[in-house]
Amino acid sequence: MEKVYIYALAANLSFAIGVQFFTHYAKRISSLWVNCFKAVVAAALFGITIYFQGGFHHIGFGYAALFFASGMIGLGLADVFLIQAFSLMGPGRTMMLFGFQPLVIGVVSYFAFGQAVDVRKIYAIVFFIVCLFIFSLESFRKQGHWNMKASFFALGGVVLDGFGVLITRYAFNNSPGISTTEGNFYRAVGALLLFAFLSRLKPFNFWGRLKTLGNKNLLWITLGSVAGTYLSLMFYLNAVRYAGALAAVSGIAITGTLFASVFECLVDRKLPSAYLLVSFVFFLGGMSFLF
Repeated sequence: MEKVYIYALAANLSFAIGVQFFTHYAKRISSLWVNCFKAVVAAALFGITIYFQGGFHHIGFGYAALFFASGMIGLGLADVFLIQAFSLMGPGRTMMLFGFQPLVIGVVSYFAFGQAVDVRKIYAIVFFIVCLFIFSLESFRKQGHWNMKASFFALGGVVLDGFGVLITRYAFNNSPGISTTEGNFYRAVGALLLFAFLSRLKPFNFWGRLKTLGNKNLLWITLGSVAGTYLSLMFYLNAVRYAGALAAVSGIAITGTLFASVFECLVDRKLPSAYLLVSFVFFLGGMSFLF
């Protein structure tokens, strides 16, 4: 079990680094473009890794489709929501709302895998709702509105990401010969399929904007994609695959919140606001009820 938590911790650290780059370029370009770019980088790196690991193993069409669906939901749609939330409310505040994910995964795991759910965790929801209220109050005091749009994107991303994790776990359970890297590759391809479809509905000029980035910006967004997508997924899916209880792995998301908040303050070169500190106290209270 210690190995599982090390994987989860490394995943959160990598993701917290990556989201700083995702947030910057989502504000500068668009959330769809950033998500598509990081999916391209991840798919390429996973493909290269599989090649050096000895190639692909056989997988049934149905379970490959589940990995694709997981990627569309968890790496595609969920990350579009999350990165939009990052640009609206900041990575630290958005990651704090990941406290809802253990509840989502715990409830769904009860029905899907028969894992126990502690009904007392309803108290955690109250604390996380207080976090939401504090973020909205902060926005109201600064900007004159409650910024419910940011909260909607954050919670939508958290829920969709949780469903993506559950589908991935189910696919791994029924495909014992498939490596974690292969599962990640199929998920990244699934995300790219989603973005190819979305580009038809809402063109985001992927190649045109890529050419205008310049070498320096291209390097930074690539490094962010390596850390925030490739490495974080490699670590996280190893934790998901070998964990006894999905909600327990998701619970270590508290470290991701800490990392993201610290990095956000360093990048912005400012101390955390009083609202962020108070909301973090309630976040810790909610996590204490969860675990």
